[in-house]
This record gives sequence, structure tokens and C-alpha cells, in this order.
Amino acid sequence: MASSSAAEAQDTSYVKMDKEADATLIGKHCQLEYCNQLDFLPFFCQSCKKTFCLDHRSETAHKCASAGAWAARRREAELGRHSAGEGKRMRDLVSQKPCAAAECKTVVGTSLVPGVHCSSCNRDYCLKHRLKEEHDCKNKVPIGARPAQFDAVAEQTRSAFAKLKAWGAAKREMAGRALPKPKPSSASARIAAVHSLKKTAKGDAKLAPEKRVYVYVEAEAETTTAKNYKGEFFYSKDWVVGRVLDAAAKSLQVENVNNQSSEERDKLRVFHVEGGRVLEFNEKVGSALVSGNTIVLLRGIGPPPDLIEM
Repeated sequence: MASSSAAEAQDTSYVKMDKEADATLIGKHCQLEYCNQLDFLPFFCQSCKKTFCLDHRSETAHKCASAGAWAARRREAELGRHSAGEGKRMRDLVSQKPCAAAECKTVVGTSLVPGVHCSSCNRDYCLKHRLKEEHDCKNKVPIGARPAQFDAVAEQTRSAFAKLKAWGAAKREMAGRALPKPKPSSASARIAAVHSLKKTAKGDAKLAPEKRVYVYVEAEAETTTAKNYKGEFFYSKDWVVGRVLDAAAKSLQVENVNNQSSEERDKLRVFHVEGGRVLEFNEKVGSALVSGNTIVLLRGIGPPPDLIEM
């Protein structure tokens, strides 16, 4: 009873008096002049501190002389309480400023025009100039960036694909003597070739069929001590290319010193014939190869280039 009265006191100006908490309470008269009714469950007004019956318990009903006092005390108590975000800087707080477009006089950061921030040039614009084409973003140097450094990075980015193309052409020409021709390109021929490959390919017999990728593996004749520098194998889709290289080098008896030498001319790399590129050691077999593809073990051709450092 006491707990329910306390909860009710938080939401109303009056509170029901508890006769169980006060053994002397056997009813009280309503303190409104013309009422004076004896009520065994009276109500206590938290504003004027008087007792009233059920009909006159609210401030309006008994025309409280201190109307609103209870609400004022409660409001002051809530304002004195620490808020959850007190002492923290609000990230979305935006000061009022003019639109960054040169010809625009619109003030952004207001309730009517909140403004749009461009992450490319690091400026704030009105809704009219929010698009990059509208505020000529490509010709602006981002605020906080060094112009010379920005121009250098832009130049490197523009020439990256040209450098990659030149690098790829040079590597293909260098390795041309060792690269076999791609397997048949028609769908029916590929299916027949893969079916035949599955019959002759070697690998871990415990590997589930749905996990297998069947490939032709070759190596430069001068790099192997085996009489036959070609083979047909299957590997797990979950393997990385580096693991395939180790297994293929062992099967074809190719010297593998990748873990012993830091010189690129001594290292073996895996060249994907159909893709026309050198595979990274950490690439997954399932994403880089499909059954029927051909890979070649080449030494000294180097890794794919770092486009930024070139």
C-alpha cells in the first residue's frame, strides 16, 4: 500500500493517506469549508498540505490556494538531475554558416536549412548546391589537405591502370615461353575436358567431391627435376593459392625456396592461364579457379604491382 501511494504521488498533486502506516488514522474530515465530509480513505494535497475527500482531492476541485506548487517542486527536481548526455559534445551540433558555394548567400545550419556536408571537399552546402556537380567539387582542394600532396596522389591514381596494363604485358611476354594455350572454349568441349580430367586427376582421396577443383598444372621444364613437368590434380576450394603452390611444386619436383629466400628472382609464382594474371598467395582457390583451368609455376616473374608506389 505504501509503495503504491509513493508511485501515485509522482504523477498527481494528491496522495492517498495510508491508515496501515498510521495506526491513529481512523478517518478525517474534508477540509473544504462547505463539505466537511468524514472520509475513511482521505487524500492529502501535496500543494497546500491539506486533507480532502474523494470528490475534492484535485487542486481544481478544492480550489487549491497553492495550486501548481507540487508541479513546480517536481520540475525543479528533474532539472537538478544530471542528464544522460551531460558533459559530452554532441556530434550533430552544426553552427550557422553561409553555404560554401561562392555565389550562394544561403545560411546553413538552421532549423529550416540544416545543410549538407560534402566529404570529398570537406565543406557544407545548402540543398541547392549539395551535389558535387553543383559546387564544382572536383576542382576544389579538400579543407585540411595539402595541395601538392593532393595533386600527387591524384596523378598516381590516374596512371594506376596504365601502369598495371604495362606491367601485365611485360610479364606475359617474359613468361610467354612457358605458357600453354587455354583449354577449349566452347561449353560442350569444356564439359568433356573436365569430365576426362576428373578421371585422371590426383589428390587427397578423403576430400569431399563437392569441395574439389580440378586443374591442369605445368612448370617450366628447366625448373623441375622430374621427367614430366605436367600434371593433373585436384585441390580443395578452401585452400589458398600458396598452399596449392607448395603441393604442386612437390608433385612436379620443382625446387621451392619461397620460405628460404627473400629474393624475388628465386621465388615461385602461380600464373593463371585463363585469367592471364599472377595469383596472390592468399587468394582462395574457390574464388580464383574453376575446374578445367590451367596454372603454371613460374620463377622470378614477381608479384602483382603496388599501384600507389609505382
